[in-house]
Amino acid sequence: MSHVSPYTKVRGGRKAAVGNVGRPPVGWALPGILFFAVFAIVPLAIAVYLSFCHWDGLNSPTPVGVDNWTRLFKDPEFRQAAWLSLLLTTVSWAFQTPVALLLGVWAAGRQRSRTFLSAVFFIPLLLSTTAIAMLFHALLDPNFGVIKQIGPWFGIDPNLMGSSTGALLTVAFVGGWQFMPFHTLIYQGGARQIPEVLYQAAAIDGAGMLRQFFHITLPQLRNTITTSSVLMIVGSLTYFDTVLIMTKGGPGTDTTILPYLMYRTGFQTYDLGYAAAIATALVIVATGLSLILVRFSGFGSMRSTREGM
Repeated sequence: MSHVSPYTKVRGGRKAAVGNVGRPPVGWALPGILFFAVFAIVPLAIAVYLSFCHWDGLNSPTPVGVDNWTRLFKDPEFRQAAWLSLLLTTVSWAFQTPVALLLGVWAAGRQRSRTFLSAVFFIPLLLSTTAIAMLFHALLDPNFGVIKQIGPWFGIDPNLMGSSTGALLTVAFVGGWQFMPFHTLIYQGGARQIPEVLYQAAAIDGAGMLRQFFHITLPQLRNTITTSSVLMIVGSLTYFDTVLIMTKGGPGTDTTILPYLMYRTGFQTYDLGYAAAIATALVIVATGLSLILVRFSGFGSMRSTREGM
């Protein structure tokens, strides 16, 4: 009896790849493509067009060539906002990734209390960004907030939001507190896909939990880390609600990141053409950082970590 590979099947005397059998037609993706085009591509195209115009939001846009872009690269406020956005993104990634990774790996286990604690931990993800920002704004109020009472116990200045470093770190913490459960869920799903036989073989060879984590768990979660990092970078670059409610870009302009600068330029000074240029630049920066991360992580040529199992 001839052996037929489990990855192929005979059809009309020829072998056909199983991966091509039952693949849905391209038409199934049309609803998603249309939705993405209407709510993402078209608005982005309009923003790019407006970035080459002068528009106050009332009269018709007037083309001004590259004036907005020339102004953009000469604007010190834009350069500061871009630097603060990159700094906030870096701090958010460094804060969220290790914690979300460890919690995700833990939540993928079989601990008795895992289900209850995971459900409690995911609650912030169900709340709106506005509600969370208002909650922390009240808690951190130097006159009436909880921080006035407990801050001195830990050597923390109750006027935490009054310093540039404190305000930026607070924004990063609040954003991380809300969205870390989402990334934990990603890591939990990735950790559950790691074959148990790898850990069994490592245990037989005498590897402890720490060595198993660094030599099995982390390498197997490489693609998951890249996915989470891309989402985290894009999300951090588009923080707006938290900054608007908690700091309003202050103290001074020390938390005026690109999304808030875009809002202030467009809806406070009504220079919507220049605001569109800032928005387009933000898209370019976010896309560029994501592509760099994907390129240097090898995510674009990734293969299944279970190949050969």
